[in-house]
Amino acid sequence: MLFDKDHSTRRRKMVQNQIEARGIHTPQVLAAMRKVERHLFVKPQHLNLAYKDGPLPIDYDQTISQPFIVALMTDLLALTSTSKVLEIGTGCGYQTAILAELAKAVYSIEIIPALAKRAKARLEALNYYNVHLKKGNGRYGWQEYAPYDAVLVAAAPKTVPAQLVQQLAVGGRMVIPVGDSEQNLLLIRKEFHNGKCSTPSIEATEVTPVSFVPMTGEPK
Repeated sequence: MLFDKDHSTRRRKMVQNQIEARGIHTPQVLAAMRKVERHLFVKPQHLNLAYKDGPLPIDYDQTISQPFIVALMTDLLALTSTSKVLEIGTGCGYQTAILAELAKAVYSIEIIPALAKRAKARLEALNYYNVHLKKGNGRYGWQEYAPYDAVLVAAAPKTVPAQLVQQLAVGGRMVIPVGDSEQNLLLIRKEFHNGKCSTPSIEATEVTPVSFVPMTGEPK
């Protein structure tokens, strides 16, 4: 077991070499990535890999995302201290914790009951009281608390779920990997065109090729 100061040093190097060096410079995002202890979210046998440049397996054929991808997706959301965020795919809770450092409230959905239970316990132990977590099919979002200023999806559907777009606030941003064998990370913006239309427009921009686990749970 490494001492905490060793983890802290490795975390600072992770941010410097894997995130800042690739062009992410938003101070709040970098601060969150330095603060949240990724080694607390990985399996014990992967502790020495916690701050390496890559994803790691967790249980039930799921993964904890590569640190750069976590930072990139978070950065694209342009969160503020008043943001309300919907996260699809809690997993181990690492991305959830990063979002919770930046936003006012995070509503996170995990389809695998055991992962939802573990993540809830872990995030509560770390005092993330602004996280609300439930087990469910993330394709349908969490209508009760919509609309959301930002939506982050951590699993890849073949097409963008319509319910998630509907629950995104006007002026909001969604970051989502989309595709099957080939996936692209999309940034989706929901905005009024020149402020004059009564119906908001949806604009999608391809950001980068990615590789995420597929979104499970069949659409109705």
